[in-house]
Amino acid sequence: MKIMVVGGGGREHAIIKKLKENTDITEIFALPGNGGISKDATCVAIGAKDIDGIVAFAKENAIDFAVVAPDDPLVLGCVDALNEIGIPCFGPKANAAIIEGSKVFSKNLMKKYNIPTARYEVFESPADALEYIKTAPIPTVI
Repeated sequence: MKIMVVGGGGREHAIIKKLKENTDITEIFALPGNGGISKDATCVAIGAKDIDGIVAFAKENAIDFAVVAPDDPLVLGCVDALNEIGIPCFGPKANAAIIEGSKVFSKNLMKKYNIPTARYEVFESPADALEYIKTAPIPTVI
Protein backbone atom coordinates (compact mmCIF):
# COMPACT_ATOMS: atom_id res chain seq x y z
CA MET A 1 0.00 0.00 0.00
CA LYS A 2 1.34 3.42 -0.98
CA ILE A 3 0.61 6.29 1.39
CA MET A 4 1.03 10.01 0.80
CA VAL A 5 1.23 12.47 3.71
CA VAL A 6 0.75 16.13 2.81
CA GLY A 7 2.75 18.53 4.96
CA GLY A 8 6.18 18.93 6.41
CA GLY A 9 5.96 19.65 10.11
CA GLY A 10 6.18 17.80 13.38
CA ARG A 11 2.57 16.60 13.20
CA GLU A 12 3.20 15.01 9.81
CA HIS A 13 6.44 13.44 11.03
CA ALA A 14 4.61 11.86 13.97
CA ILE A 15 1.94 10.53 11.62
CA ILE A 16 4.60 9.05 9.33
CA LYS A 17 6.42 7.41 12.28
CA LYS A 18 3.18 5.70 13.30
CA LEU A 19 2.31 4.70 9.72
CA LYS A 20 5.71 3.01 9.38
CA GLU A 21 4.61 0.48 12.00
CA ASN A 22 1.99 -0.92 9.60
CA THR A 23 3.53 -3.79 7.62
CA ASP A 24 0.90 -3.44 4.87
CA ILE A 25 2.39 -0.07 3.89
CA THR A 26 5.10 -0.44 1.27
CA GLU A 27 5.91 3.22 0.57
CA ILE A 28 5.33 6.53 2.31
CA PHE A 29 5.72 9.84 0.51
CA ALA A 30 5.79 13.24 2.24
CA LEU A 31 4.83 16.32 0.23
CA PRO A 32 6.98 18.32 0.79
CA GLY A 33 8.33 16.74 3.98
CA ASN A 34 11.51 18.04 5.63
CA GLY A 35 15.02 16.89 6.54
CA GLY A 36 13.88 14.90 9.56
CA ILE A 37 11.00 13.28 7.72
CA SER A 38 13.38 12.21 4.93
CA LYS A 39 14.70 9.48 7.25
CA ASP A 40 11.25 7.91 7.42
CA ALA A 41 9.61 8.73 4.08
CA THR A 42 10.43 9.80 0.55
CA CYS A 43 10.15 13.59 0.43
CA VAL A 44 8.75 15.09 -2.75
CA ALA A 45 9.27 18.79 -3.53
CA ILE A 46 5.59 19.63 -3.98
CA GLY A 47 4.25 22.30 -1.66
CA ALA A 48 1.31 21.53 0.61
CA LYS A 49 -0.76 24.27 -1.10
CA ASP A 50 -0.07 22.99 -4.63
CA ILE A 51 -3.32 21.03 -4.95
CA ASP A 52 -2.89 20.36 -8.68
CA GLY A 53 0.65 19.10 -8.10
CA ILE A 54 -0.47 16.87 -5.23
CA VAL A 55 -3.28 15.37 -7.32
CA ALA A 56 -0.95 14.78 -10.29
CA PHE A 57 1.63 13.10 -8.05
CA ALA A 58 -1.02 10.89 -6.47
CA LYS A 59 -2.25 9.78 -9.90
CA GLU A 60 1.22 9.20 -11.34
CA ASN A 61 2.31 7.16 -8.32
CA ALA A 62 -0.87 5.13 -7.78
CA ILE A 63 -1.32 6.37 -4.21
CA ASP A 64 -3.73 4.18 -2.24
CA PHE A 65 -4.43 6.52 0.67
CA ALA A 66 -3.55 10.09 1.66
CA VAL A 67 -3.29 11.93 4.94
CA VAL A 68 -3.75 15.69 4.68
CA ALA A 69 -2.84 17.34 7.96
CA PRO A 70 -2.10 21.10 7.54
CA ASP A 71 -4.95 23.63 7.59
CA ASP A 72 -4.05 25.37 4.32
CA PRO A 73 -4.38 22.40 1.95
CA LEU A 74 -7.49 21.24 3.81
CA VAL A 75 -9.17 24.63 3.40
CA LEU A 76 -8.03 24.75 -0.26
CA GLY A 77 -9.87 21.47 -0.93
CA CYS A 78 -7.03 18.94 -1.15
CA VAL A 79 -9.17 16.13 0.27
CA ASP A 80 -12.01 17.01 -2.10
CA ALA A 81 -9.65 16.94 -5.11
CA LEU A 82 -8.08 13.62 -4.11
CA ASN A 83 -11.49 12.06 -3.48
CA GLU A 84 -12.58 13.17 -6.96
CA ILE A 85 -9.88 10.94 -8.48
CA GLY A 86 -10.78 8.04 -6.18
CA ILE A 87 -8.13 8.40 -3.49
CA PRO A 88 -9.48 8.00 0.04
CA CYS A 89 -8.09 10.46 2.60
CA PHE A 90 -7.80 11.12 6.26
CA GLY A 91 -8.74 14.77 6.72
CA PRO A 92 -11.86 16.91 6.37
CA LYS A 93 -13.21 18.27 3.12
CA ALA A 94 -12.97 22.02 2.50
CA ASN A 95 -16.51 22.74 3.72
CA ALA A 96 -15.62 21.28 7.12
CA ALA A 97 -12.00 22.49 7.27
CA ILE A 98 -13.13 26.12 7.19
CA ILE A 99 -13.97 25.89 10.88
CA GLU A 100 -10.23 25.66 11.52
CA GLY A 101 -9.16 27.89 8.65
CA SER A 102 -11.31 30.95 9.33
CA LYS A 103 -11.60 32.54 12.76
CA VAL A 104 -14.49 34.73 11.52
CA PHE A 105 -16.41 31.69 10.25
CA SER A 106 -15.81 29.83 13.52
CA LYS A 107 -16.84 32.73 15.74
CA ASN A 108 -19.98 33.40 13.67
CA LEU A 109 -20.86 29.69 13.85
CA MET A 110 -20.47 29.70 17.63
CA LYS A 111 -22.60 32.82 17.92
CA LYS A 112 -25.32 31.37 15.66
CA TYR A 113 -25.61 28.17 17.72
CA ASN A 114 -25.10 29.76 21.15
CA ILE A 115 -21.79 28.00 21.72
CA PRO A 116 -19.93 29.86 24.46
CA THR A 117 -17.08 31.95 23.09
CA ALA A 118 -15.37 35.21 23.94
CA ARG A 119 -16.95 38.41 22.69
CA TYR A 120 -15.66 39.44 19.26
CA GLU A 121 -16.04 41.99 16.51
CA VAL A 122 -15.17 41.77 12.83
CA PHE A 123 -13.96 44.78 10.84
CA GLU A 124 -13.53 45.38 7.13
CA SER A 125 -11.19 48.34 7.51
CA PRO A 126 -8.26 49.17 9.78
CA ALA A 127 -9.83 52.55 10.56
CA ASP A 128 -12.98 50.90 11.94
CA ALA A 129 -10.89 48.52 14.05
CA LEU A 130 -8.80 51.38 15.45
CA GLU A 131 -11.95 53.33 16.30
CA TYR A 132 -13.37 50.31 18.13
CA ILE A 133 -10.16 49.85 20.15
CA LYS A 134 -10.68 53.29 21.69
CA THR A 135 -13.79 52.05 23.49
CA ALA A 136 -13.09 48.31 23.76
CA PRO A 137 -13.17 46.78 27.22
CA ILE A 138 -9.82 45.80 28.69
CA PRO A 139 -8.37 43.20 28.34
CA THR A 140 -8.80 43.01 24.56
CA VAL A 141 -7.29 40.45 22.24
CA ILE A 142 -6.64 41.44 18.63
